Amino acid sequence: MTYQIEKRLLHFKQPAGTSRGVYTTRKIWLVHLSDGEKSGIGECAPLPDLSCDVLSDEIYEQKLNDFCWDLCQTGKIDVEAVRDYPSMLFGLETALLNLRNGNLLFDTPFSRGEEGIPINGLVWMGRYDEMLQRLEEKLEKGFRCVKLKIGAIDFEQELDLVRRIRSRFSFHEVELRLDANGAFLYEEALYKLELLSQYAIHSIEQPIRQGQWAYMAELCRESPLPIALDEELIGVNDPEMKSHMLHIIKPRYIILKPSLHGGMTGCRGWIQTAKEQGIGSWITSALESNIGLNAIAQFASDVYGSQISMPQGLGTGQLFTDNIPMPLEIRGDQLYIGA
Repeated sequence: MTYQIEKRLLHFKQPAGTSRGVYTTRKIWLVHLSDGEKSGIGECAPLPDLSCDVLSDEIYEQKLNDFCWDLCQTGKIDVEAVRDYPSMLFGLETALLNLRNGNLLFDTPFSRGEEGIPINGLVWMGRYDEMLQRLEEKLEKGFRCVKLKIGAIDFEQELDLVRRIRSRFSFHEVELRLDANGAFLYEEALYKLELLSQYAIHSIEQPIRQGQWAYMAELCRESPLPIALDEELIGVNDPEMKSHMLHIIKPRYIILKPSLHGGMTGCRGWIQTAKEQGIGSWITSALESNIGLNAIAQFASDVYGSQISMPQGLGTGQLFTDNIPMPLEIRGDQLYIGA
């Protein structure tokens, strides 16, 4: 095999706000593999200030070159060597699957275009009026599960937004998920969770910053809302450490992003470990281009099987002005692979 690495800069249609800041552009690296007859492409997309493998461009590209060279010499990915570089591992896994299997990365009804995957509508952080408008748009499009990013504006305004949703839609009509991105202080977290729990919230992601296992475990015990871990999983790549952490914290759910949580291989490990401890999971994208989103969606269809019932976080394919064309389309509240 031979390889090429292509660096791209994607531009958001609208600024994407999180509690960690606002994204206006997105840097990615595309890995192109070829065996002389067939080709494959994969996306490596670390997130600044979040991924465990964020490096300077020069060092990132050198590492990626090394891993690509090794893959082309041996014909396989040295998962142990790449394990601590999840965005690179995910890109290499995708490129190799694409080379070997063509567009059908995994042979599932979703990948064959026969069924869709239910997804949540995502409302980004912003001013109150902006978030309200975005929420209205998602509900008008028919989303029955909406994920609201909170933690960037005044909490009372965010609480009012949640109150407005529930005044119009019962929890039978709209499932509401919250994502705090670690924005709450531990001292105030339980109080805020109790206030939010009045409004039939499905779950809240990462209420406090990662790395505070004892505090997070206490919140998971005491919270009236189910807690899901996201950032907490980043950088925990050793299988024994995964099991140890989940055993201590005991969350209700974990949310998996292959670019952040160990590639497809690492996510399979997380899902199995969580299942053994009675912890639920779902998969989301992490602001990848359509190359990465397509791979993540097909991966989800392979992991969870046909007719997935729990909405996945795969609605990020329309974020960029210069996205890479792929036959992905949202119909109602489901993601499909088109013709």
